[in-house]
Amino acid sequence: MFAKWGSIVHRRRWPVLVVVVVLAALGGLWGFGVFGRLSQGGYDDPGSEAARAANAVAEQLGRQSGDVVVVYTPQAGGIDDPAVADRIRASLDALPKDVVHKVVSYWNTGAPTLADAEHRRGLAVITLAAGDDSARQRDYKKIADRLSVDGVTTQVGGVAPMAAAVNSRSESDLTRAEVISLPVTLLLLVVIFGGLVAASLPVVVGGLAILGSLGVLRALTSFVDVNSFAVNVATLLGLGLAIDYGLFTVGRFREELAAGRSTAEAVRRTVGTSGRTVAFSATLLVVALAGLLLFPQAFLRSVAYGGMAAVAIAALVSLTLLPAVLALLGPKVDAVGLPWRRRRPPATDAGEGRGWARLARGVMRRPVLVALPIVAVLVFLGAPFLSVKFGEVTEKVLPSHDPVRQAVEVVNRDFPGAGNDGAQIVLRGRNGAAPDQATVQRFVAEVERVPGVTGVRPTGAGGDVVVLTASLPGDPLGDQAKDALRAVRDLSEPPDTQVLVGGLTARVSDSLDAIADRLPLMAGLLVVATLVLMFLAFGSVLLPIKAVVMSALSLSATFGVLVWVFQDGHGASLLGVTPGPLEAGIVVLMAAVVFGLSTDYETFLLSRMVEARGQGATTEEAISTGLARTGRMISAAALLLIIVTGAFAFSEVAMMRFVGVGMILALALDATVVRMLLVPAVIKLLGRATWWAPGPLRRLQQRVGVHEGDDLPDEKPAREPQPVR
Repeated sequence: MFAKWGSIVHRRRWPVLVVVVVLAALGGLWGFGVFGRLSQGGYDDPGSEAARAANAVAEQLGRQSGDVVVVYTPQAGGIDDPAVADRIRASLDALPKDVVHKVVSYWNTGAPTLADAEHRRGLAVITLAAGDDSARQRDYKKIADRLSVDGVTTQVGGVAPMAAAVNSRSESDLTRAEVISLPVTLLLLVVIFGGLVAASLPVVVGGLAILGSLGVLRALTSFVDVNSFAVNVATLLGLGLAIDYGLFTVGRFREELAAGRSTAEAVRRTVGTSGRTVAFSATLLVVALAGLLLFPQAFLRSVAYGGMAAVAIAALVSLTLLPAVLALLGPKVDAVGLPWRRRRPPATDAGEGRGWARLARGVMRRPVLVALPIVAVLVFLGAPFLSVKFGEVTEKVLPSHDPVRQAVEVVNRDFPGAGNDGAQIVLRGRNGAAPDQATVQRFVAEVERVPGVTGVRPTGAGGDVVVLTASLPGDPLGDQAKDALRAVRDLSEPPDTQVLVGGLTARVSDSLDAIADRLPLMAGLLVVATLVLMFLAFGSVLLPIKAVVMSALSLSATFGVLVWVFQDGHGASLLGVTPGPLEAGIVVLMAAVVFGLSTDYETFLLSRMVEARGQGATTEEAISTGLARTGRMISAAALLLIIVTGAFAFSEVAMMRFVGVGMILALALDATVVRMLLVPAVIKLLGRATWWAPGPLRRLQQRVGVHEGDDLPDEKPAREPQPVR
């Protein structure tokens, strides 16, 4: 099937080339508008009790949570100075009414919680009129320049300013990552391929994949909220995987040409082998990202859409435009070669092929001595993940010098009574009327008897609801607060009254519960999809099982190191991050991406082993041939992807830095220790059982599996590296 597609692309190379380039360019030009339509929300479960409590309050009383918090510090006099108060009130009153729903400030309420202890600073809390995150972002931009007051130092924080700051820094991080990574990647590819033309092709594929991904994300913003994080993830995956796929495809094409085949035959065989592997690799990663769709959080769903689109576009371009360009170039793919590098034959006959074959032979001599220490080290590295703690996205995702983060820290430090860290308890009458005062008072008394709960008071009433606010003990995301929340929720409901408990603690707890509930489903999807797809690709029962175990080991080691650094703080100062609980959604995202990427290199390595095995090689010969033919390419692909992700590791947004560092760790472990040492050792220990499948399953795979059969002529396996028998 894939070989036939390669022949079609060769015959229709010009139309394929023009169509793909035009579509990608138009999509990219239109897609640059996505940056003005991104949101910063979507981390909570919209169907949770906390969300239903917030919705009930919003329906009857309007939105209560402030979107913008402004700290005013008079440069002369205090906040009670009449002249200062008049100027601040006038500035706030002048804000457009169609944009601002409500303003609550020290100067229009006199509330002591809106002033610091020395009355040097005062607060204004602004609630915007828009109903969704994207619209609130647009509304905030309309008032951002109108909040300053003459003679008063102004600091602006809150949800909307933080979203704007993260979006702005994400966009600049994206630009910087591309400016840094693309030239460095091209330089490394020139060194790897020994020529400028061959080296430029993976970069071209990566650039077109980015443009296409931006277009898809721009289209998605018309239907769903797209978190700003989705753009960075889509760009990282689109660029990185497109370069990986391009590297393997161009490398295979040059290998076929060096074997004396014509351009048409080289294109056909390249698409039939590397193209087939690219398609399976992309399918596995798309399925891994599709696991994120099982979660209710809009953040994870938007990242899943963007990531799936990026991977699919990278594979699509690699299977269309890249073979068309190779068909046009033919032997000229090696044009503009480096003068100090002689043209090299295929890797299996070259020096580096012998080096990888020697490594394979060394591993196979002592497979147990190789495998056991590696497994022990990976388990040791993964141990810190057993003590992981989860939290929510806070101002700490921004760098310490960011004005928005500094404003939020001032509010948290100097205005403890103005925070929204308590439990919001909504009493809703089931008969269409609000609960009476006696019912409310009895329930307040019950809440006050919950250990740790203090300060229960009514904070609003309207329609059929009464809203209470209760202070929870300790850190709002700590164990004491969560225990108190559960105790409040366990209280019996008053007659004819529905009780909904929301607030920060409830919101985060509900989100974590939703992730925990669906995590086994995601893990099951990843495992089953990997087992099925790899069996259909390779016709073995044990190879897919081994791949899942190897990916799990690599994944656990990566997360263990991330917890040790980002949560426990070891080396955090070197990375410029503030240690703290990990955001659960980011961890789930990383799990999907790392698991998918770990099967990426596994697929390329095993495909060459299975290919050699199908041509009559022994297990040992298949290991040597597979490592000799792919070792250099896998190492180069990992290095290039580390360069791409390494640029994000220096992001100013801590979430993106977490992903960047995690990707570097995962790639370094997976493409070196796991794929180059552990996988050959395990396959050697399994021996001939590696290729086994029951008769019925074998026949099923031959009927429905995607394989080339007889449309690719047999090629003798490379026997130059003498295997260990």
